[in-house]
Amino acid sequence: MSIFKGSAVAIITPFQSNGDVDFDQFGALIDYQIAHKTDAIVVMGTTGEASTLTHEEHLACIEFCCKRVAGRVPVIAGTGSNCTETAIFLTKEADKAGADAMLVVTPYYNKATQKGLIAHFSAIAASTKKPLILYNIPGRTGCKMTAETVATLYKTVPNIVGVKDATGDFSEMAKLMSLVDDDFELYSGNDDQVVPVLSLGGSGVISVLAHCAPEDTHEMVASYLRGDVKKSKELQLKYIPLIKALFCEVNPIPVKAACQMMGFCNGVVRAPLTEMEEDNQILLWNEMKKLGIVTEVEA
Repeated sequence: MSIFKGSAVAIITPFQSNGDVDFDQFGALIDYQIAHKTDAIVVMGTTGEASTLTHEEHLACIEFCCKRVAGRVPVIAGTGSNCTETAIFLTKEADKAGADAMLVVTPYYNKATQKGLIAHFSAIAASTKKPLILYNIPGRTGCKMTAETVATLYKTVPNIVGVKDATGDFSEMAKLMSLVDDDFELYSGNDDQVVPVLSLGGSGVISVLAHCAPEDTHEMVASYLRGDVKKSKELQLKYIPLIKALFCEVNPIPVKAACQMMGFCNGVVRAPLTEMEEDNQILLWNEMKKLGIVTEVEA
């Protein structure tokens, strides 16, 4: 059974001016996303700045998100680490907090062989009965899972159900989809590649764009899945300039600036991330204004 089909927002973690998590703003953003057709919430992913939160903060955010969502949509908790035992710990705690599924990234910095990846993910999956989505993003981790490795994990570990693919490698994705069955869940990890991933049998997107355009990001997937490929394509192309602006600096710097422009947070990021450059803020504002997401009154 699919965890979700459609658009899951890879939600930011709002901070107060002193750097503490702003749970009031976090709750408001969660409610906004659900009210505007987002199909699932991914908490404590890359966009949530999980790498600079303490374990206590990390788990507090997952628990808060699960309680705030209260079953309205699935909650998928980021519980990956480059340390297998740490990932197991985070996964067990997220399970206790009520997460519906886990998103587990490939080990970073120390990396792993393909054999090591199979052992790593198998051990994490054995620590929970909840479904796991693997996360393949070699641009950030320096570690790429092959199609054969993902297929082996899917076929041999019952609760590994799919992958968030941010490789941009469509040949490898096509190979993967040829090795698995129709129940496998392929999610785009790149907002500018949603429709191509859907064309290979994908189930949706784990999205940054959804912060700014939740209804249209949902509809981009929903229209494709109901057979309206033309509408899906039109929505994909409509948002390409904004997607480009949302990634003109390292994620989540631009999307946090965008959320600030929309009134959802103060834009604070944790070091080593820094405030968005002024020229890029202007670029982002202009793209959001063209789409009617912000107005001059909000400037």
